[in-house]
Amino acid sequence: MKKSGKSRAKARKVQKTQDMAPASGDRRKMLALIRNGAIGAVVLGGAGVFSVNAVRATISEQDLSKIGNGIPAIVQIHDPSCAMCTELQRETRKALRAFDDSEFTYLVANIHSEDGSALAARHRAQHVTLLLFDGEGQVRQVLEGVRPRDELQAHFEAHIAGGS
Repeated sequence: MKKSGKSRAKARKVQKTQDMAPASGDRRKMLALIRNGAIGAVVLGGAGVFSVNAVRATISEQDLSKIGNGIPAIVQIHDPSCAMCTELQRETRKALRAFDDSEFTYLVANIHSEDGSALAARHRAQHVTLLLFDGEGQVRQVLEGVRPRDELQAHFEAHIAGGS
């Protein structure tokens, strides 16, 4: 059976209308892509800020010229590849949370750096060691090995008070 001219014209009109209408699925996909991109940008931006702050803190902690600047210093002789050094650093940082940053300077002497190895050699200190300096830069106490944070906190309190 042959289709009439009217039905063919009507079919073409319907097809043309469908071709001109925007596909709602494509629009939804585009909006989802924009939303996900914006969320990704915020997450990456936050991670970038966190990373920059972490790098700045690490650089500041490794500035050994701060020893003897009038503020007591706690210096860790540190080997980044040593698990015990990392554990001592973790416990030290937890112990130091109880203090105000203006009471002391916390520094890390990386034994793989020129300044760090020179400081360790000058004080005959092995890695996994904390050197407690007074404000004039004189070593007042040496703590070797990993210690729990409560023990470290007691040593730091005495050191900051000037009793070590």
